[in-house]
Amino acid sequence: MCLICDRVTGIQNGTNPYFVKELETGYVVIGDHQYFRGYTLLLAKKHVRELHDLPIAIRQKHLAEMAIVSEAVAQAFSAEKMNIESLGNGDAHLHWHLFPRYAGDLGHHGQNGKGPVWWLPFEEMYADHQKVTPEELERLKSRLLEVLTDLETELAQS
Repeated sequence: MCLICDRVTGIQNGTNPYFVKELETGYVVIGDHQYFRGYTLLLAKKHVRELHDLPIAIRQKHLAEMAIVSEAVAQAFSAEKMNIESLGNGDAHLHWHLFPRYAGDLGHHGQNGKGPVWWLPFEEMYADHQKVTPEELERLKSRLLEVLTDLETELAQS
């Protein structure tokens, strides 16, 4: 079974606590682990392996939604830079990792703290102490939802 499909099913039946907002082509969720504060994912509603597997109109809408979510994450969490990735090597269901980046956030793992998030050892990024607490999860979700809703309103009015 697909882990992303399981998470989408949890959203649909109201049991996924990380769920932030439903969009036309995907679901916005806060990441389980928060080494990079504000780490967010956009999970495609349709189970496809690759972006190019989506019909062109849905693909274009999905990319536009991903860009809005990225902007919302950047604003909500005062990111200095955003790293956006769709890998799918482990979970072959289209999804985006949206990492807000901050000065020195890699510490000693990157040259002067700069580099891709994947320079951080997996064990450190996904350590138990990086799991978001229920209280912090609610704060992150609330802040992201507020900014995302504002951006969508601005777009609708333009």
